Amino acid sequence: MARWFEPVLGTLLMAVVLADVFLTVLYARAGTGIISSRLAKLVWRAMRAVACIRNNSHLLSFCGPLIMVALLMSWSILLALGAALIVHPQLGTSITSSSQETPTDFVTALYVAGSSLSIVGGSNFGPQSAGAKLLFLLNSVIGTSVISLTITYLMQIYGALRSRNSLCLKIHALSGETGDAAALLAHLFAKNQLSAGYNNLSELAAELTDAKEAHHFYPILFYFRFPEPIYAVSRSWLIVLDAVSLIRSALPDDADWLKQSGAVTQMWSSALLLLSTLDNVFLHDKSSADPNDTDRRLWEARFEDARKRLQDADINVAEDFPHLRAAYIERRKRWNTLVRRVGGAMAYHPGEIDTAIRRPQTRFGVSAGT
Repeated sequence: MARWFEPVLGTLLMAVVLADVFLTVLYARAGTGIISSRLAKLVWRAMRAVACIRNNSHLLSFCGPLIMVALLMSWSILLALGAALIVHPQLGTSITSSSQETPTDFVTALYVAGSSLSIVGGSNFGPQSAGAKLLFLLNSVIGTSVISLTITYLMQIYGALRSRNSLCLKIHALSGETGDAAALLAHLFAKNQLSAGYNNLSELAAELTDAKEAHHFYPILFYFRFPEPIYAVSRSWLIVLDAVSLIRSALPDDADWLKQSGAVTQMWSSALLLLSTLDNVFLHDKSSADPNDTDRRLWEARFEDARKRLQDADINVAEDFPHLRAAYIERRKRWNTLVRRVGGAMAYHPGEIDTAIRRPQTRFGVSAGT
């Protein structure tokens, strides 16, 4: 029975690994991996538990690289194990040793399988039958292909990570290193130069779209968490969404061209799409409550403070009508919960994410469903 059961089991195991490589590297979509997504969640949960026990969220900075190492090791080990299951029944018959009597234990099968996955003829075991020769050749092709794909994948991951960090740093710098959307708009539109600031908004909108697609194609990016909150997606995307909310609520009617412009619309849509993708794929805890009266009062104060900041920069603002404050609150309701959930999942304090509205320095209380 083992002579057919082991090869069938090994073939299935290798097929699952190759399917996971295909879904992770070639057909890259958030939430489609077989092994990679589950392994990433397992490593994240373990690191999160250790970070909570040691009360040190900086440990989570190692999570992204550890997931990459664990994924590459898992693919290699499982491929070798699957090939070993195929090789094992053939030891001593179709596969023999050239220097001594051929051992038939499973450890030897694992050694032969690993060697054939790396370099054909890299050990003193050789195929004797046509089927065994084809098996060695196929293993070599599979091993070489997986190695090439994983190296390319690593380069793409870190390239996308660098681009994301550059975007977050750009948003932080444009806000005058304050994390305040009103300060960002004050720097972009100083002296009421809306047309001049629009070019910067267009560049920012394009980079936000690229960042959204990067997270969609390389979902492991979600687990790269840096100690500095300026690199947090939740913080940067809060600034962007708050900026759009202020543009559409606080600026006067003669700025309608800006409110309805492609750049502003693209910024809003891209930022919301990324937060929604992260929430749907990675976070299972949807317990965040709707905004309460305290939230509304804070947002009203935030709106008034933002108007004053814009006026200080000589930017024309609309009169403080109640319906404008209400419009700002309605827009904020669309994204505030998403920002809180993503920020809480990455173990950031509320004040690190939302610097415009300071809250008590406690954790979000939202755990990652990962």
